Amino acid sequence: MTPDNETMQSPTSRIVQSSFAELAPLAPQMGRIFYAELFALDPTLRTLFVGNIERQGDKLVQMIGAAVNLLDQPRRLMPVLRQLGQRHVGYGVRRSHYDVVGLALVRTLELTLGNRFTDEVRAAWIKFYRLVATTMMAAADELADAA
Repeated sequence: MTPDNETMQSPTSRIVQSSFAELAPLAPQMGRIFYAELFALDPTLRTLFVGNIERQGDKLVQMIGAAVNLLDQPRRLMPVLRQLGQRHVGYGVRRSHYDVVGLALVRTLELTLGNRFTDEVRAAWIKFYRLVATTMMAAADELADAA
């Protein structure tokens, strides 16, 4: 199944959406934790970010929220993710970065949700992130192939 026609199963969507709703009041903290985790995992990634990292964290959480809200609407979600993947090529993002970002995201969710980050929630977020990452990477590859 390709990222373009893959959809999230409804229970997975509900788990991701409900756990993200719990994070809404913690959005600023979530952004800070994410970048702390990301840079701890790979300090070289810091060079990809210019400007205020707290503002970048806010943007990240907003983008995750937008994707989470569109989980049940793949025809709307996929073009957004594809555009995001192509845009990230210009930022210097490489395929290898997606694994580190995924790990940082899971760690962030674990730290932010605490004991509410159950195995079921973890599995749902990993499935969600795989959809996001594979779609973005496919779009980035297509951009590179067209160049």
